[in-house]
Amino acid sequence: MAGVILRDGESFENLIKRFRKVVTKEGILQDAKKAMVYEKPSEIKKKELISARRKWLRKLKKEREEE
Repeated sequence: MAGVILRDGESFENLIKRFRKVVTKEGILQDAKKAMVYEKPSEIKKKELISARRKWLRKLKKEREEE
């Protein structure tokens, strides 16, 4: 569970900024948004395949640049 503690002399705005960074880093909002919308298993699989292809193409491009 994400949490932040108010430091001495810290403003509320800075506390909120730190909290948002923690929440973003841990991916809490992203998980909540995923839970709000149902995705069919076929859609999930399709997204994973697209992501894997992108990673593969990036790796291939990087290898060609190094040559």
